[in-house]
Amino acid sequence: MKLVTYLIAAVVALFGLMFIVGAQGQIMRLVVGVVLLGAAGVLIYLTRVQPKKEEITHVQKIDLTGDVRLEQMKCTSCGGALGKENLIVRAGAIFVDCPYCGASYQIEEAPKW
Repeated sequence: MKLVTYLIAAVVALFGLMFIVGAQGQIMRLVVGVVLLGAAGVLIYLTRVQPKKEEITHVQKIDLTGDVRLEQMKCTSCGGALGKENLIVRAGAIFVDCPYCGASYQIEEAPKW
């Protein structure tokens, strides 16, 4: 993309120089040549200036209702102890990935009534 912009700037600058050299006392041709040279300079400047990259951080918080103690969670397949690092959010649901047996399942909350 930069190469194309530099080529366009070179062509615009060439036309600007042609208008200035061929002005022969005509003010309008001189003005057009200066404007074209200025446009070529602006194209080169805008190509060289790098836009600032914005870093966006998304924070996703999980709100578990009721008394949940992550230290006491156990895998339903092998009974291995699970911690908060084993919880993953996929498509808005909370999943558990067991590091011991490799099981992956969704946490289902039992009704409170």
